[in-house]
Order: sequence, then C-alpha cells, then structure tokens
Amino acid sequence: KYVKQFEDDFARYIESSTAIAVSNGTVALHLTLVALGVGPGDEVLIPDLTFAATANAVLYVGAIPVLIDIDPDTLCIDPIKAKAAVTSKTRAIIPVHLYGHPADMGAINTLAINHELLVIEDCAEALGTCFNGKHVGTFGDAAIFSFFGNKTITTGEGGMAIIKDEAIFKRATILRDHGMDPERRYWHKEIGYNYRISNIQAAIGVAQLERVNDFVDKKRWIAEQYTKHLTKITNIKLPGEYGNVFNTYWLFTVELVGSLINERDELLRRLTLNGIEARQVFIPLHEMP
Repeated sequence: KYVKQFEDDFARYIESSTAIAVSNGTVALHLTLVALGVGPGDEVLIPDLTFAATANAVLYVGAIPVLIDIDPDTLCIDPIKAKAAVTSKTRAIIPVHLYGHPADMGAINTLAINHELLVIEDCAEALGTCFNGKHVGTFGDAAIFSFFGNKTITTGEGGMAIIKDEAIFKRATILRDHGMDPERRYWHKEIGYNYRISNIQAAIGVAQLERVNDFVDKKRWIAEQYTKHLTKITNIKLPGEYGNVFNTYWLFTVELVGSLINERDELLRRLTLNGIEARQVFIPLHEMP
C-alpha cells in the first residue's frame, strides 16, 4: 500500500496528475523514453554538463545523445544552442535542472512546440525547485526524480517517473512490472522490466515527503549562510536565482574566476584539511571515452 501512497503523495506535492515509483532515477528515465517511443535513429538533446545517467538512458534505447553547451549562469542547457542543434532526426530534449536551479522551461517548451519535440525533464537534483511559480517536472511530456541517498529526500535508492499522457502512463506502469497484463496475471504483452520499488522503500519515501519542506528550507538557509560570507571573497562566482525561479541549492556550486582559475585542486586540498567537504562539478560528457 505504501507504493501507491508514495505515488499519490508525490504527485500531490508537485501538482502532477501522475507518478510512477521505480527502483532508481536512471530507470525512471529509461522507462520514460521507452514508453514515449524514443529509440534507434532518434536524436535527443541533452546538456553536456550532467551526470552520466542522462546520456546512458538515451543510449539504452538506441538513440543518440546530442550534447549541448550550458548557460554559464544557471549551468543548465542553453536553449539557443539547443535550437541550433535541431535536425530532422531530433525527437526529444532532456533539460536537466542542475544542482537545484531550473532550466529555462519557457524557452525550452517554445523550442519543443516549434520543432515537435518531446520534453523530458530530469529533476533528479531539483525536488522543490520551481520555475515561474510552478514545480519542475510539470512542464514537459514527462519527468523523472531521484531518491538516491544524497538527494533532497531519499529512499536509499529509488526514483519517480511523471508522464502526462494517460495512455503512455498506463503503458509505463505495465512496463515497470515485467510487461505483465494487469487484467491477466502472468500474461506478458511485451518486453518489460523489473523496475518496481519495494514497499519498505516507499514507506520511507512517504515519511521523507512529510519533511520535504523542512529539508528544502534548510538547504536554502545553508545557501544564505554561504552567500553572506563568501561574497566577501573576490574571484569566485556564487550561484543564485536567474529569472522568476526558486532554487533549492541541492549543491552550493561556485565557479573560480580570475586569479583563482588554476587554484581549484589546491583549494579543494585546503578545504579538506579543514574538514570542509568539497569536490569538483561533473566532468562534461564530451570529455568521456
């Protein structure tokens, strides 16, 4: 019963009509791509700066990830550069709301409408994040969330898929459970997957959701403290809120500029020596073998 409750509570929180709980965020993205019919011969626009799972899921379905540079302020996919990369084979775009700041969903949806593209939001790091007063994950055709141990709420491992179209949503729920016909037990209509979340994980998710606003408020409070003190230091660019957005600051990410550009590794070493956890951001995908 907790799986259904977790799905219902989550859908209510982000104001979505659907939610499918799955075993992790990566399979949520794979399941969504399969259900939407993205496959071999299709190109999918994704940001160059994201966790590898975004690209991996596209490759799982036989499609081609097309890497797009990011906006230097939001660190999210640049809609202008994405528009320039559209071809006759482009089927979808996956904006990633990186580190808690939303991508420009207004420009992305306009691009999608003009070129008849599917929009799949990767909200793995953006629970609680809003664009123009609306929760991310509700702008496109589909969206995914992650509940890995380092996320805003966690089930240890876990994920959620949001799919707007009711028929595609129903197909995705069947695919999640081995492709088994819900009306005829042990009858498998098509190739499916074991992407279910367990009842005990879902129960943890229900309890975590009860505290989600406290978690988000704490992250924003921490970001306020960092901002207040780090503004005194020159040659670093701090994260912010660009446009009418609500940034949840999943990670507080600074950019070194000027004389500090070549000092990252030394800075990380000194922070570590002082008991302050810090690490570099994701490595751009185009550098990966």
